[in-house]
Amino acid sequence: MTSESLNKQNVLVTGSTGFVGRPLCEKLLINAFSVRGCVRIANAPKNQPSGVQTALIESIGSDTDWSDALTGIDTVIHLAARVHVIDEDAGSPLAEFRRINVAGTKRLARQAAVAGVRRLVFLSSVKVNGEGKPVPYTESDPLAPEGPYGVSKREAEDVLRQVALDTGLEVVIIRPPLVYGCGVKANFLNLTKAVERGLPLPLACITNARSLIYLGNLIDAIVTCAKHPQAAGKTFLVSDGEDVSTPKLVQLLATALDRPARLIPFPPSLIRLAGKLTGKSMAIERLLGSLVVDSSKIRRELGWKPPFTMAEGLSETAKWFKEQC
Repeated sequence: MTSESLNKQNVLVTGSTGFVGRPLCEKLLINAFSVRGCVRIANAPKNQPSGVQTALIESIGSDTDWSDALTGIDTVIHLAARVHVIDEDAGSPLAEFRRINVAGTKRLARQAAVAGVRRLVFLSSVKVNGEGKPVPYTESDPLAPEGPYGVSKREAEDVLRQVALDTGLEVVIIRPPLVYGCGVKANFLNLTKAVERGLPLPLACITNARSLIYLGNLIDAIVTCAKHPQAAGKTFLVSDGEDVSTPKLVQLLATALDRPARLIPFPPSLIRLAGKLTGKSMAIERLLGSLVVDSSKIRRELGWKPPFTMAEGLSETAKWFKEQC
């Protein structure tokens, strides 16, 4: 074994073929990490970047056996989670979120500690803080999650802190706001489609502020938290640091797509009413409401700064969209 291999950090990434996981694995490889990707589907290895080892896990829960996947691992980056489900068919949605996001995370952390893993980086969510308020969220704010996903992420954070106290495992928690970039789905993709098609959007009168984070910036923050000595035991809110209103985001997207921004004035109160009548109040509120995070802690304590501007992130997203969608 060479001295280089002895110094190489061995990382396990759960959810390694997902929206965040795949480009994260590629970034880790570039940064000379040895990467093992943990996936739940037998045919998923073909989606792994070249150079990533594969560990198969049938399901995530309180009885998952992570021992083989954790062998020889120094750091775990835990991305895999149950996220938002559009057509929820579980009898108890919160129970299902807890099974994967809470019990599954606790099981992984305890087995990681037993296996001698030094650090676990957990991708949480700003939804642990809440769904928005007039001033920016900070890491020291009281937590007020809404909905099964946010509640389960908060509970997962709690069990990780307890495991850290019990075992000495270094836990780092990252809470991003909305993540955009190549491969983005859901509301951001729908907004991108609307702007690309030149649809008139009744958003000109909205005066909110939203924090976002480009996928490349989030990945850079995760890698920083995986290797920085001062990250141990910390929780960080992360963002691009360029908070924008919904109309401004539409204008930036339109520029990136080389399309006109067709914004028309319309009373926000009537947009909210339409949301109630159509059962889409939550989606409408994400367009109208404010959700801003203060990401100064990670910048101050770890010296991190986003390597990409929002304009650069949107440009890459638009390029991907034109090629793939």
